[in-house]
Amino acid sequence: MAKKHEAMFKLEDKIESSVSKIDVIKNLIFGETIQAYDSEFEELKKDILKKKKVLEDLIEEIRAELSTTMDNVSTDLNIRITELEKNLENKIEDIGEDTVNKKMLGKLLVELGQKIGDK
Repeated sequence: MAKKHEAMFKLEDKIESSVSKIDVIKNLIFGETIQAYDSEFEELKKDILKKKKVLEDLIEEIRAELSTTMDNVSTDLNIRITELEKNLENKIEDIGEDTVNKKMLGKLLVELGQKIGDK
């Protein structure tokens, strides 16, 4: 069993050394270019994250403004509906009084006609 563990350690050491050798060769061939690309990618990543934060802040600001605007519109609408209801009730009362007055006038005219006829 000890031999299996030793073989695994040797294999891992070989993999690590081959990976490090590949990295060394890669750095020799592309070293400055890859570092420049990595640097540019990091800058782009930071820029994208900043812009994402700005957009999220704008979205939240717009959401708050929309909520406030909707509340204002709702309040205004409720006020106007209440005013219309009051106006409608007043008109109905006015019409009701006019109708009552016409009935009373008609009744009075009939009574007057009867009194004139009795004399």
